[in-house]
Amino acid sequence: MDESIQLPKLNVSYKPQKISPKFEGTVQELLEQKIKTMFSHPQFNTDVIKPLNIQPLLSHKLKTLSGGELQRVALVLCLGKPADVYLIDEPSAYLDSEQRIVASKVIKRFILHSKKTAFIVEHDFIMATYLADKVVVYEGKPAEECIANPPVNMVDGMNTFLKSLNITFRRDPDNYRPRINKENSQKDQEQKREGKYFHTELD
Repeated sequence: MDESIQLPKLNVSYKPQKISPKFEGTVQELLEQKIKTMFSHPQFNTDVIKPLNIQPLLSHKLKTLSGGELQRVALVLCLGKPADVYLIDEPSAYLDSEQRIVASKVIKRFILHSKKTAFIVEHDFIMATYLADKVVVYEGKPAEECIANPPVNMVDGMNTFLKSLNITFRRDPDNYRPRINKENSQKDQEQKREGKYFHTELD
């Protein structure tokens, strides 16, 4: 390594996949202790705390929270810490489908508005579609060979990926969430004929 190269020091905020609460106090006490400035910031409250529905949890002891409640508090703590890079591991864990969509929008809006960098590990398909602008599709055989395709827009990337799995998605007309079509159903066959494996338009 060339010692003459000066690497910038970056502040990192990390949300782990597994959350094991050790704090003895309430959620409010934790937030005031860890992210006091952001906890009282009106914009952070509007963009992060209110959408994640943290207000009803403030008086609760941290150790009494459910998995989903802990996940939401952990996201607030992670985003509330001033950092150059945000590392967020499995933000969908323990969240129901509605909460996952809300969390996706909160994370994306916060990162874009703050003009920071985030690395997010996520295996939930729905959450990934809300977080992503572009997609890199990998093709090949596991542990044998792999081809990384150039980045493409989210719809084209998901189309390529779903076609390789022979699965089609449609957007639910009631809640707008992507849903898997039943194999060989009329909708499934229709989308395959049209080459629209990831169908985002409403009929």
